[in-house]
Amino acid sequence: MAKGSRISTSVLLTCAAIGVAAGVLQAAAGALSGPITVAAPILYGLVLGVHVLPGVIAQELLRAPWVALLTHLVAALVASAVVPVWIGRYVGTALLIGGLQELVAAVSKYRRWEAWRFFVSALIVGVMLAGLIWFTADVSKFEPWAQLVYIALFVLGPLLWTAVGLAIGRALRRAGVPRRRVG
Repeated sequence: MAKGSRISTSVLLTCAAIGVAAGVLQAAAGALSGPITVAAPILYGLVLGVHVLPGVIAQELLRAPWVALLTHLVAALVASAVVPVWIGRYVGTALLIGGLQELVAAVSKYRRWEAWRFFVSALIVGVMLAGLIWFTADVSKFEPWAQLVYIALFVLGPLLWTAVGLAIGRALRRAGVPRRRVG
C-alpha cells in the first residue's frame, strides 16, 4: 500500500470488479422494472432490492471500511453507462444504500461481520425504500391486501438480495479472491 493511501490497489480492483458485475445486474434490473411495474407491479420491491448487492458482497468479502460505498458508486457508474438518463437515480441509490451499509458497519467499528449485521442493514434499507415508495407511488390504487404485500416486498427484497450477496461473498472468500486476509 502506498504511503498515505488508506485503500490498497487490490481492494480497489476487487471493489471495481464487484461494482462492474453488480452495475450490469442493476442495469438489467432497471430494464426489467418498467415491464414489471406494468405487468406485475406488486413484485417491484423484489427487483429494486438488487441494489443492496454491491455493498453486501464487498463487505462480506473484504471486511474493510468504505468498500460498500466505493463498490456501490462503481456499480452506479456502470449502470449509468447502460442507462445514462438514470444516472441521478443510480448514484443517489448508491449513496443512500452504500452509505447506510457503511454506517451500520461503522457502528461496530468495522469489527462485526456476522450475517445478522448485514440483515440489519437490509432491513433498514427495506423500510426506507418502503417508506419512500409509500409516498411517491400511488399505492392506494391497490386493494388493501395488495398494499400490504407491495410494501412487504420492498422490505423483503433487500433481505433476499442480502442473502444472495452473502453467499456470493463467502464463495469468493473460499475461492481465495482476496489475496491476503483483509478482515
